[in-house]
Amino acid sequence: MSTRLQVVMDDAEVHAYRRLAVRDGLTLSEWVRQKLRQAARQQASGGADRKLAAIRAAARNDFPTADVDQMLREIESGYRA
Repeated sequence: MSTRLQVVMDDAEVHAYRRLAVRDGLTLSEWVRQKLRQAARQQASGGADRKLAAIRAAARNDFPTADVDQMLREIESGYRA
């Protein structure tokens, strides 16, 4: 099922969006649909700024770790137990 969505814009905005759509080889309607889907995906994933903040916060942590070979030996010994 499809639903029509009406958005009121001034002529200059519509003209600018239509030019962008033509540049991408799309109708204005398809261009708008793609942009709305893209915006929804970005909102759902939290955006790049939020992801970078999470990575930077994780990088500030300084937890002790064992040597990789030692950790692998411990994992393997757990399989045999």
